[in-house]
Amino acid sequence: MGRLMRPTAIQIVILALAAVLGVSIWSLWLGVNSDRDNIHPLLNHLIPAGHCACQTSTIFKCGNCLQCPVQPFHDTTSSSFAPPARSAFDPSEYSYNDTQCTNLFPGLFEDPLRAQLFWTARHGISRADVENIKMVDGMARVAVYQGRLYVHRALAKGEDHRRKILGILGSIHRALISAPHTIPDTEIIFSIEDKLADVAGPDHPLWVLARKATEESVWLMPDFGFWSWGHIDSRIGPYDEVVKHVEKNELPWDEKEDKLVWRGKLSFAPKLRRTLLEIARKYAWGDVKEVEWKNKANYLSMEKHCDYRYIAHVEGRSYSASLKYRQACRSVVVIHKLQYIQHHHYLLVSSGPQQNFVQVERDWADLPHRIQELLDDPLKARMIADNNVKVFRERYLTPAADACYWRALLQEWATASPEITETMTDPTSAPNRGIRFESFLLLDPNSMMRFGA
Repeated sequence: MGRLMRPTAIQIVILALAAVLGVSIWSLWLGVNSDRDNIHPLLNHLIPAGHCACQTSTIFKCGNCLQCPVQPFHDTTSSSFAPPARSAFDPSEYSYNDTQCTNLFPGLFEDPLRAQLFWTARHGISRADVENIKMVDGMARVAVYQGRLYVHRALAKGEDHRRKILGILGSIHRALISAPHTIPDTEIIFSIEDKLADVAGPDHPLWVLARKATEESVWLMPDFGFWSWGHIDSRIGPYDEVVKHVEKNELPWDEKEDKLVWRGKLSFAPKLRRTLLEIARKYAWGDVKEVEWKNKANYLSMEKHCDYRYIAHVEGRSYSASLKYRQACRSVVVIHKLQYIQHHHYLLVSSGPQQNFVQVERDWADLPHRIQELLDDPLKARMIADNNVKVFRERYLTPAADACYWRALLQEWATASPEITETMTDPTSAPNRGIRFESFLLLDPNSMMRFGA
């Protein structure tokens, strides 16, 4: 009979190292992918930052100012379709003209102007520039022709993509049919993916939901939620409907919880989000918890966030579309230094009499100090909360602002792409046959997802 070979010391060491390596890899994988609060703080420090590794954070210095008084309307358009001049702001008015939009929303149109100047300096956007954008899932190619929206192509990977594309199309359609003047004929391609890097390189004139400061070629759109949104099993609705519900049901400031609240999915940005969890749980003012969507553990509706005086906002894979819902509350929104820019971020003011949010470092190291300042100075906290409502809920995130922004975006795009406007033909003709948005809505979901493919 043969004798069993005893492992040598070297073999034991190799096996031990392999076991340690295996456990380490598994632990890191768990830390990155788990949505449960089951990770030791030491492990959180070892989790790689991944896409949240912030090489640059955005500092918003708006060319206009929030303090500027709104000028009285002087309608300089000659269009017979222009609405009569009015002195009272109507947040639900979709048909303000260019002059009115500019007077009502100083600072809102910074990014369309930035993109236009960027491309004009590069001799403009040609039709070839648009053709060179490779269409992938999450993109749609549309045309504006004689004031109406046409869909040439739409690629959706599943129901989430389809609904986001419909939200963007609906917003463009609404801005067009309410326009008091003619919008130039043009053609665009947009993406509803979180990050530019997911769908295209850095030098294409693609319309996107968010961008890094270094991604200068893209054009920023308002997100799909302004039209309407909701998870498959949780309806949210149009943004203005959410706002009305908040205004009707929001607690008075004195009755709100004097705490910082946050609910979210940890795996979207594990290092960023777990660090917030780790720091906030040490303090009585912290009500920060993870959400497990499969059983809705710790779930809190967006409206219920408004029951707190302080609301944390954290980026996810890139931007987080939840910011606008947090800005609907008369609360202090606490935001780490942002890596991604959305269309309305230029209106964020982090200090002074117009301060409308509190900014902290991306590692949340100064969060306890910032929250303590607010707890010690409730009048300042109330001022910031009031400014948040005045700037965002009551003006820059209203339906009126949304329509104005879309038309400004289309106008600046047309300014940067005269060749496209000059070569536009009827979108319903061959070879790239498109259909009106109204007809696109009548397609069955499967046909929408691969339309024109």
